[in-house]
Amino acid sequence: MVGGVSAVVLIKAETSSVNELAQKLVELKGVAEVFSVAGQYDLVAIVRVKENEQLAEVVSDKMRKLPGVQLTETMIAFRVFTKAAVEGMFDLGS
Repeated sequence: MVGGVSAVVLIKAETSSVNELAQKLVELKGVAEVFSVAGQYDLVAIVRVKENEQLAEVVSDKMRKLPGVQLTETMIAFRVFTKAAVEGMFDLGS
């Protein structure tokens, strides 16, 4: 998303509701992907929206209020690097 806001949201969830919560999260508008992970957190959600206000709506107004969410930590991305974009930088003139 050019000019948009991307964020990684780390989520601690109730153990009994991880799979159900992941399904509910991925259905939220603005949530691109949800990963079940090992470690300190249970789920990682990738959020892509047009502006910061929408990020606040997704995380604070919707995500954090879902049953089973115990804690969230949001990291806003300054830049997003993709394999295609990186390869394109070195492919100028081919």
